[in-house]
Order: sequence, then structure tokens, then C-alpha cells
Amino acid sequence: MPLRIVFAGTPDFAVPSLRAAARHGEVVAVYTQPDRPAGRGRALTPSPVKREAMQLGIEVLQPETLKQQVSRDALRALKPDLMVVVAYGLILPQRILDIPAHGCWNVHASLLPRWRGAAPIQRTIEAGDTETGVCLMRMEKGLDTGPVLLSRKTPIGEQDTGGQLHDRLAELGAMVLADGLGLLRAGIHPQPQPQPEEGVTYAHKLEKHEAKLDWTLPAVVLANKVRAFNPWPVAEAVIAGERLRIHGAVAVAQADAGQAKAPGAVLAAGREGIDIVCGEGVLRIRALQREGGKVITAADYLNARRDLAPPAA
Repeated sequence: MPLRIVFAGTPDFAVPSLRAAARHGEVVAVYTQPDRPAGRGRALTPSPVKREAMQLGIEVLQPETLKQQVSRDALRALKPDLMVVVAYGLILPQRILDIPAHGCWNVHASLLPRWRGAAPIQRTIEAGDTETGVCLMRMEKGLDTGPVLLSRKTPIGEQDTGGQLHDRLAELGAMVLADGLGLLRAGIHPQPQPQPEEGVTYAHKLEKHEAKLDWTLPAVVLANKVRAFNPWPVAEAVIAGERLRIHGAVAVAQADAGQAKAPGAVLAAGREGIDIVCGEGVLRIRALQREGGKVITAADYLNARRDLAPPAA
């Protein structure tokens, strides 16, 4: 059966899901956040979802809030069978959730109940998880507490960054949404599975101050932070007196490093990278960025920092 779908989303992550929802031409309207200032000129800029919706010829609505009667009336007038929400960025009150005939579905970038909240992709890498995925969830009033309809898993590679995992999960989210919509069109309602009470964790919003690396922490912890915070907010640290942004790093075992030098000291520097003593182990920095510069390899950086490079043999 055909569906009248209202889609709500804002960032790049939601674009593949919008395409999946619109594949059968059933998206009657798209909700997205109002245009925001961006770039050096701070010009008002449409969201990625708005740009995609305009290319698809779908009506776009950009209310500041969904808490007013006028918002409910506008949604009700669309006569939606289903509302699909993917990283929209606005809270949906219960009166909004009750309007679509089949309720509201949400595509969430974690294996619930682990990593409910705003930044599940980055937090799962930061925590050192080896697996994550996406859930298609039936929305309710609580924060990502609704029952799960469908899910898909994916491993997290040792070198996966926040950006790489973001892109992979965005596509996986579109797949799981397509699965759910396919069932609903066939008259089959995906069976909701309540989330278990055990294993709940919260992925709090990323803050820029978190990007500063604390060398007293274990190298493994810092390596995870570097991966998680790439491409935003990007890890940063002072190395040999210079503040740098760290784009690539790995933890390496150095049993005697902590005994020889204090955390934050340069242990070695060469083509493989710059080794920094940590509270436990050593962080090898492979890619970095000087203030106002572009991302370069540690080897290229050492060409300008002869004081750190080893003497020629």
C-alpha cells in the first residue's frame, strides 16, 4: 500500500534516509531546522536535508518549534501515515507523535539501549567499542527509549574515524529504514521489541573543550579520542611547545616510557611518527595540523622541526 510519509531531518547523516523514504515518491513534506548562518560571511545556509528535498521537489517546512498549535495543525493537514525522523534536532512533543496513523519512526546510529542521545557515533569510538549499528525505533516521549523495530550491525575497525563511521552508518540507516518501509507497504508491521533495562548508556553532545588531550591518560584512550573527534572537534595538544591539531594517531606499547620521561614528553620522532609519553604507553602521532596550515604527515612536520627529528646517521 502507498504511504504518505513526512520526513524530519537536518544534517548530512539524514540525507541517505530521505532518499530511501522518497524512492517511491511518497514523501509529502520535509521538516528541517531553519537556515543558519555559516561560513566566513555568516550567510544563512540551508541544511543538507533542505537542499536534498528541494532537488527532489518536496515541500520544505522549517518551524522553530513543534510545541505550538499551529505546528500540530500544519502536520495534521498533511494527513501523514508515518513520520520518519533522522537527526532532526527538535524535540517532538507527544501531541506531534500521536498525529501520524502509524506513529513516528526514528533512525538512530547505535545499538540501543547503548548510546542513547546526541553523539552516539563519536562516543562509541571514544569508548573503544568494537561493534555498533543502527536501529529503527518507534518514537515515544523519552530520549531514544522507544521499542526497536529493526536493526543492523557493523564492526568498528581499529582505524575508523568518527567521519568514516558516520558515513557508513548513514548508509546503513537508509537500508534499515528501507527494510521497515518495505514491510509496512506490504501491510506487515515490524514487531516492536522493548529495549532492555540493562546496558543503557548516554552519548552526550560533543563539546569543543573535550578535544584537548590529557597526556596523563593511557595512550589507548587518547588514540580512541583522536579517532572519535575526527573530523570534529579534532583532538589538539601542545607538543614540544607548539599547539597542534591531531588528525591521526595510534597507541604503541613502550614498557619503559613512563619511567624515562614525564607524560607529554617526546620520546622519539621519525618517519613513522612522533611518539609522546602517556600515563600508560605511548601515542604515536601520524597526521597533524599546524595553526593555519593543512593536514600533513608527521614526517613532513619534522622537516620543519629539526629540533625534534633524530640526527642523521
